[in-house]
Parts: sequence; structure tokens; C-alpha cells
Amino acid sequence: MVSQLTEAMIVNGVVLATVLASDVGPARKIGRMRLLRPVIAAAVIIPIFMDHPATHGNGLALEIAGIAAGVLGGLGAAALMRVYRSPATGKPVSRAGWPYAIFWTVIIGARAAFSYGAAHWFTGSIVAWAIANQVSEAAITDGLIFMAIVMVIVRTAGLAARASRLPRPALAAS
Repeated sequence: MVSQLTEAMIVNGVVLATVLASDVGPARKIGRMRLLRPVIAAAVIIPIFMDHPATHGNGLALEIAGIAAGVLGGLGAAALMRVYRSPATGKPVSRAGWPYAIFWTVIIGARAAFSYGAAHWFTGSIVAWAIANQVSEAAITDGLIFMAIVMVIVRTAGLAARASRLPRPALAAS
């Protein structure tokens, strides 16, 4: 059985690698698979890494906070991307550079540091907080996973929305 720390690190690594590989660089095609890939990843990650999300109390509140953080992070990531029509093909493409890569690396790095810290640096404090607030370790992990997945899905939805609002290319004169 894989530890929750290992699960969190796997999700962090998969999210960071997927996002950077698909987004960083000029003229990244915005096609069906690029938009579906995060949804497919979420469909795979959720059943593998989440057994029983909290359905009430402070555990649920923490998971909702993870979702809210994911929405804000996804909107921030989307704002760091430029969406435009390719001059060569007329199809929607995006461009993301160093600020985008740094943004994702800092967010994922902070989540990884928190996960590692919870297991090694401030275990006693987080256990005391979790007991006092009746929050399970699984709810904390689930909140971080929700944050990662929602962040990627919101970024993707923003990308799709911006691509769909691009003006149609002018027809070439015959």
C-alpha cells in the first residue's frame, strides 16, 4: 500500500509534468485532446487516490477549501497564458512562458513542501490541529488532490473559453 505522502507526491509530479509539457512554449495547439487530457487525468486520479471524501463537518470544509484554492489557482494560471489564432493555420493556439512555468512550479512546490512537512517537520502540530478540528488525514490529502485537479480543469476551461471567443479568421481573397 502506498502512503498518503507518496500519493500526494505522485499527483504533484503528474500535474506539474502534464501542465508544463502541454502548455509551455509558443503556438501550443488547442485541440480536443489537449482539452480532454485533464478531464481524463482527473477521472483516473480520483478513483485511485481517493477512497472516501468527507461528506460533512470540517473535513468537508477543508475539501471545499481545496476546491476553492484550485479555482483561484486555475484562474491565475489561465491569466498567464496568451490565447490567439496561429498566423500559419488560423486555428487557436496558446503561448505560456517562464512566468507560467514558475507559477506552476511554486504552487506545486508549496503543496509538496506542505505534504512533506506534514509527514516530517510539523507532524505533531498538524495532528493536534486535525484532532482539535475533527479533520482526518484523508480529508487533508483529498483537499490537496481536489486543489490540483480543479486547478488544472479550471485552467483548461479558461483555455477553451478564450479559444472559443477568438474572432474568426478573415477569409482569404480569391
